Amino acid sequence: MGRAYQNRKLSMAKTSDMKAKVYSRYGREIYVVAKSGGFDPTGNLALRSLIDRAKKDQVPAHVIDKAIEKAKGGAGEDFSPARYEGYGPGGCMAIIDCLTDNPNRTFGDVRMAFTKTDCKIGTQGSVSHMFDHSAIFVFSHDDEDAVLEALMDAEVDVSDIEGDDGKLSVFAPNTDYFKAKQALLDSFGEIDFDVDEIQFIAQNTTTINGDDVALFDKFLAMLDELDDVQQVYHNVEMPELD
Repeated sequence: MGRAYQNRKLSMAKTSDMKAKVYSRYGREIYVVAKSGGFDPTGNLALRSLIDRAKKDQVPAHVIDKAIEKAKGGAGEDFSPARYEGYGPGGCMAIIDCLTDNPNRTFGDVRMAFTKTDCKIGTQGSVSHMFDHSAIFVFSHDDEDAVLEALMDAEVDVSDIEGDDGKLSVFAPNTDYFKAKQALLDSFGEIDFDVDEIQFIAQNTTTINGDDVALFDKFLAMLDELDDVQQVYHNVEMPELD
Protein backbone atom coordinates (compact mmCIF):
# COMPACT_ATOMS: atom_id res chain seq x y z
CA MET A 1 0.00 0.00 0.00
CA GLY A 2 1.46 3.34 -1.04
CA ARG A 3 2.36 6.05 1.41
CA ALA A 4 -0.10 8.93 1.39
CA TYR A 5 2.01 11.89 0.34
CA GLN A 6 0.39 14.95 -1.16
CA ASN A 7 1.40 15.33 -4.78
CA ARG A 8 1.82 19.04 -5.21
CA LYS A 9 -0.10 19.39 -8.44
CA LEU A 10 -1.51 22.87 -8.40
CA SER A 11 -3.79 22.04 -11.37
CA MET A 12 -4.75 24.55 -13.99
CA ALA A 13 -5.91 27.69 -12.26
CA LYS A 14 -9.42 28.56 -13.41
CA THR A 15 -9.20 32.32 -12.91
CA SER A 16 -6.55 34.97 -13.32
CA ASP A 17 -6.65 35.59 -9.56
CA MET A 18 -5.85 31.94 -8.84
CA LYS A 19 -3.02 31.96 -11.36
CA ALA A 20 -1.61 35.14 -9.85
CA LYS A 21 -1.62 33.55 -6.40
CA VAL A 22 0.24 30.45 -7.65
CA TYR A 23 2.78 32.63 -9.48
CA SER A 24 3.27 34.81 -6.41
CA ARG A 25 3.99 31.83 -4.18
CA TYR A 26 6.50 30.38 -6.58
CA GLY A 27 8.06 33.80 -7.11
CA ARG A 28 8.50 34.32 -3.39
CA GLU A 29 10.03 30.87 -2.86
CA ILE A 30 12.38 31.23 -5.85
CA TYR A 31 13.48 34.64 -4.56
CA VAL A 32 14.30 33.24 -1.12
CA VAL A 33 16.11 30.14 -2.41
CA ALA A 34 18.13 32.14 -4.96
CA LYS A 35 19.05 34.81 -2.43
CA SER A 36 20.22 32.28 0.15
CA GLY A 37 21.84 29.66 -2.07
CA GLY A 38 23.01 31.35 -5.25
CA PHE A 39 21.45 32.47 -8.51
CA ASP A 40 22.79 29.75 -10.81
CA PRO A 41 20.53 26.66 -10.89
CA THR A 42 23.46 24.44 -11.89
CA GLY A 43 25.16 25.21 -8.59
CA ASN A 44 22.03 25.57 -6.46
CA LEU A 45 20.22 22.25 -6.55
CA ALA A 46 17.31 23.58 -4.48
CA LEU A 47 16.78 26.39 -6.98
CA ARG A 48 17.05 24.01 -9.92
CA SER A 49 14.43 21.70 -8.41
CA LEU A 50 12.14 24.60 -7.62
CA ILE A 51 12.38 26.02 -11.14
CA ASP A 52 11.65 22.59 -12.62
CA ARG A 53 8.58 22.27 -10.42
CA ALA A 54 7.41 25.77 -11.30
CA LYS A 55 7.70 25.02 -15.02
CA LYS A 56 5.67 21.83 -14.61
CA ASP A 57 2.99 23.90 -12.89
CA GLN A 58 3.03 26.24 -15.90
CA VAL A 59 4.55 29.24 -14.15
CA PRO A 60 5.71 31.62 -16.93
CA ALA A 61 9.43 32.09 -17.49
CA HIS A 62 9.19 35.82 -16.85
CA VAL A 63 7.89 35.17 -13.32
CA ILE A 64 10.85 32.89 -12.60
CA ASP A 65 13.38 35.28 -14.16
CA LYS A 66 11.96 38.27 -12.29
CA ALA A 67 12.29 36.49 -8.93
CA ILE A 68 15.93 35.57 -9.64
CA GLU A 69 16.78 39.08 -10.82
CA LYS A 70 15.16 40.50 -7.71
CA ALA A 71 17.34 38.22 -5.57
CA LYS A 72 20.44 39.34 -7.49
CA GLY A 73 19.61 42.95 -6.67
CA GLY A 74 19.89 42.19 -2.99
CA ALA A 75 17.07 44.56 -2.11
CA GLY A 76 13.45 43.77 -1.44
CA GLU A 77 11.62 41.90 1.26
CA ASP A 78 13.43 39.89 3.88
CA PHE A 79 11.28 36.75 4.00
CA SER A 80 11.81 34.12 6.65
CA PRO A 81 10.18 30.69 7.06
CA ALA A 82 7.47 30.17 9.65
CA ARG A 83 5.69 26.94 10.52
CA TYR A 84 2.42 26.53 12.38
CA GLU A 85 0.63 23.38 13.39
CA GLY A 86 -2.51 22.31 15.12
CA TYR A 87 -5.75 20.37 15.06
CA GLY A 88 -8.42 20.82 12.39
CA PRO A 89 -12.04 19.68 12.06
CA GLY A 90 -12.77 16.23 13.36
CA GLY A 91 -9.45 16.14 15.20
CA CYS A 92 -7.38 16.00 12.03
CA MET A 93 -3.85 17.39 12.10
CA ALA A 94 -2.34 20.15 9.95
CA ILE A 95 1.05 21.75 9.37
CA ILE A 96 1.24 25.12 7.60
CA ASP A 97 4.50 26.32 6.08
CA CYS A 98 4.85 30.03 5.36
CA LEU A 99 7.30 32.59 4.06
CA THR A 100 6.75 35.92 5.76
CA ASP A 101 8.19 39.39 6.13
CA ASN A 102 5.93 40.02 9.14
CA PRO A 103 5.67 37.05 11.53
CA ASN A 104 3.13 38.76 13.79
CA ARG A 105 0.77 39.38 10.87
CA THR A 106 1.20 35.86 9.54
CA PHE A 107 0.59 34.23 12.91
CA GLY A 108 -2.57 36.30 13.37
CA ASP A 109 -3.85 35.38 9.91
CA VAL A 110 -3.17 31.66 10.32
CA ARG A 111 -4.65 31.63 13.81
CA MET A 112 -7.80 33.26 12.42
CA ALA A 113 -8.18 30.38 9.93
CA PHE A 114 -8.03 27.96 12.85
CA THR A 115 -10.44 29.81 15.12
CA LYS A 116 -13.00 30.56 12.39
CA THR A 117 -13.35 26.85 11.63
CA ASP A 118 -13.50 25.52 15.19
CA CYS A 119 -9.88 24.37 14.99
CA LYS A 120 -7.08 24.75 17.49
CA ILE A 121 -3.63 26.08 16.68
CA GLY A 122 -0.95 24.33 18.70
CA THR A 123 2.59 24.89 19.81
CA GLN A 124 5.64 23.90 17.80
CA GLY A 125 5.88 20.11 17.71
CA SER A 126 2.30 19.52 18.82
CA VAL A 127 1.45 17.47 15.71
CA SER A 128 4.62 17.37 13.59
CA HIS A 129 5.87 14.36 15.57
CA MET A 130 3.04 12.45 13.87
CA PHE A 131 4.45 13.24 10.43
CA ASP A 132 7.61 12.08 8.67
CA HIS A 133 9.64 14.94 7.17
CA SER A 134 10.69 13.21 3.98
CA ALA A 135 12.36 13.79 0.66
CA ILE A 136 10.23 12.26 -2.09
CA PHE A 137 11.26 11.40 -5.64
CA VAL A 138 8.83 9.82 -8.10
CA PHE A 139 10.05 8.94 -11.59
CA SER A 140 9.79 6.34 -14.32
CA HIS A 141 12.08 3.38 -13.70
CA ASP A 142 11.67 -0.38 -13.62
CA ASP A 143 14.72 -1.53 -11.66
CA GLU A 144 14.11 -1.00 -7.97
CA ASP A 145 17.26 -2.88 -6.98
CA ALA A 146 19.50 -0.68 -9.15
CA VAL A 147 18.02 2.48 -7.67
CA LEU A 148 18.40 1.19 -4.13
CA GLU A 149 22.00 0.20 -4.80
CA ALA A 150 22.85 3.63 -6.23
CA LEU A 151 21.38 5.35 -3.20
CA MET A 152 23.07 3.05 -0.72
CA ASP A 153 26.43 3.54 -2.47
CA ALA A 154 25.92 7.28 -1.92
CA GLU A 155 25.20 6.58 1.77
CA VAL A 156 21.60 7.78 1.50
CA ASP A 157 19.46 6.53 4.37
CA VAL A 158 16.60 5.25 2.21
CA SER A 159 13.33 5.06 4.14
CA ASP A 160 11.34 3.21 1.48
CA ILE A 161 11.09 2.49 -2.24
CA GLU A 162 7.75 1.62 -3.84
CA GLY A 163 7.16 0.48 -7.39
CA ASP A 164 3.84 0.84 -9.20
CA ASP A 165 3.09 0.61 -12.92
CA GLY A 166 6.56 1.58 -14.10
CA LYS A 167 6.99 4.35 -11.52
CA LEU A 168 9.28 4.29 -8.51
CA SER A 169 8.65 6.35 -5.39
CA VAL A 170 11.75 6.91 -3.27
CA PHE A 171 11.50 8.16 0.30
CA ALA A 172 14.46 9.41 2.34
CA PRO A 173 14.98 11.69 5.35
CA ASN A 174 14.63 15.36 4.43
CA THR A 175 18.26 15.89 5.42
CA ASP A 176 19.32 13.49 2.64
CA TYR A 177 17.39 15.33 -0.11
CA PHE A 178 20.36 16.79 -1.98
CA LYS A 179 22.51 13.71 -1.56
CA ALA A 180 19.72 11.44 -2.80
CA LYS A 181 18.88 13.57 -5.82
CA GLN A 182 22.51 13.92 -6.85
CA ALA A 183 22.99 10.16 -6.53
CA LEU A 184 20.01 9.52 -8.81
CA LEU A 185 21.21 12.03 -11.40
CA ASP A 186 24.78 10.71 -11.31
CA SER A 187 23.62 7.11 -11.72
CA PHE A 188 20.80 7.48 -14.23
CA GLY A 189 21.40 10.79 -16.01
CA GLU A 190 18.72 13.42 -16.46
CA ILE A 191 15.46 12.32 -14.85
CA ASP A 192 12.03 13.81 -15.46
CA PHE A 193 10.75 13.67 -11.89
CA ASP A 194 6.99 13.53 -11.36
CA VAL A 195 7.59 14.51 -7.73
CA ASP A 196 10.83 16.02 -6.42
CA GLU A 197 10.42 17.77 -3.10
CA ILE A 198 10.37 17.62 0.67
CA GLN A 199 7.04 17.03 2.37
CA PHE A 200 5.52 16.17 5.69
CA ILE A 201 3.87 12.75 5.33
CA ALA A 202 1.30 11.75 7.92
CA GLN A 203 2.15 8.51 9.70
CA ASN A 204 -1.58 7.77 9.94
CA THR A 205 -4.50 9.23 8.00
CA THR A 206 -8.00 10.00 9.20
CA THR A 207 -11.41 10.49 7.64
CA ILE A 208 -13.84 13.26 8.45
CA ASN A 209 -17.60 13.26 8.09
CA GLY A 210 -20.68 15.42 8.30
CA ASP A 211 -20.22 19.08 9.16
CA ASP A 212 -16.49 18.58 9.57
CA VAL A 213 -16.11 18.19 5.80
CA ALA A 214 -17.46 21.68 5.14
CA LEU A 215 -15.37 23.13 7.96
CA PHE A 216 -12.24 21.46 6.59
CA ASP A 217 -12.91 22.87 3.13
CA LYS A 218 -13.38 26.32 4.65
CA PHE A 219 -10.18 25.91 6.66
CA LEU A 220 -8.16 25.08 3.54
CA ALA A 221 -9.83 27.88 1.57
CA MET A 222 -8.98 30.46 4.24
CA LEU A 223 -5.35 29.34 4.30
CA ASP A 224 -5.24 29.41 0.50
CA GLU A 225 -6.26 33.07 0.58
CA LEU A 226 -3.19 33.99 2.64
CA ASP A 227 -0.25 35.17 0.55
CA ASP A 228 2.25 34.06 3.20
CA VAL A 229 1.10 30.44 3.17
CA GLN A 230 3.26 28.29 0.89
CA GLN A 231 2.08 24.78 1.70
CA VAL A 232 -0.43 22.98 3.89
CA TYR A 233 0.07 19.38 5.00
CA HIS A 234 -2.62 17.35 6.74
CA ASN A 235 -3.59 13.80 7.56
CA VAL A 236 -7.08 13.80 6.06
CA GLU A 237 -7.69 11.00 3.59
CA MET A 238 -8.76 12.91 0.51
CA PRO A 239 -10.79 11.30 -2.29
CA GLU A 240 -8.86 10.76 -5.51
CA LEU A 241 -9.71 13.16 -8.29
CA ASP A 242 -10.35 11.97 -11.83
